[in-house]
Amino acid sequence: MDIAVIGSNMVDLIAYIDDMPKEGETLEAPDFKIGCGGKGANQAVAAAKMGSKVMMITKVGDDLFADNTIQNLESHGIDTEFTSKVTGTSSGVAPIFVDQESKNRILIIKGANQHLLPADVDRAAEKLKKASLIVLQLEIPLPTVYRAIDFGCEHNIPVILNPAPASKELDFDYVCKSDFFIPNESELEILTGMPIATDEQIKEAASILLNKGVKNVIVTMGNRGVMWVTKEKNVKVRSEKVAAVDTTGAGDAFIGCFAHFIVKNGDVLMSIKKAAAFAGLSVTKRGTQSSYPTREELEVFITSRT
Repeated sequence: MDIAVIGSNMVDLIAYIDDMPKEGETLEAPDFKIGCGGKGANQAVAAAKMGSKVMMITKVGDDLFADNTIQNLESHGIDTEFTSKVTGTSSGVAPIFVDQESKNRILIIKGANQHLLPADVDRAAEKLKKASLIVLQLEIPLPTVYRAIDFGCEHNIPVILNPAPASKELDFDYVCKSDFFIPNESELEILTGMPIATDEQIKEAASILLNKGVKNVIVTMGNRGVMWVTKEKNVKVRSEKVAAVDTTGAGDAFIGCFAHFIVKNGDVLMSIKKAAAFAGLSVTKRGTQSSYPTREELEVFITSRT
């Protein structure tokens, strides 16, 4: 097995809107879609679409969304042995509002994701030991994230930690145990309290994390590109100029694709470049997982830009 994703799944309820209604106002929206999402599941699907063998440790509810979520993961070849149902609980749900400029506003109701516990990591231990990489986010309880990081350290498995959604309660002793810390610019701002308006400010904010002991900080900046900062280097990778339709899930697209390539070749810079292209291509279509390209589509896209 290449990658173990320990994290969330959600049902995306996507409304494409012209304007957000004011208090007490009802407006008609031009379109609506239901999709499978959640940061963990998105990252798992992105890696699987690139060809990685992926397992997913997650929880769903016992509602009408649960079986569909499991079937969706399995349709992408993802191992769901440790994807289980929580009785009397709803699945995670994410109402998403996408405006005419393709910008999104998202609410999350964690539902069953709140029941993914440290014991679930230990329950999957024998299979988890075989992973080449563990991928984590923050839509599940922090103690579970910490147990997964410790598990990676105990078994010499590299860890990617995506601090999304950002939490000031995040313990940086555990962040420093991860191999790649991948926030977006707004998450970086929340975690450091530093401005992030310019590249230099982002570098300075990332340096605060490095001074705390973080090994690799990779900041995704949307159409501004990606910045990789370590004690020795500061590298910026440009984003591809595309006609964005829906940016939902682009950060997860980046992380899943990056995870695939870092396992396959260990080349951080090349993995960032591939992942930036994958994320850029994903925003040209509506939806979250449904917008993620295949390997063939990604290579055609990269070739067309060189």
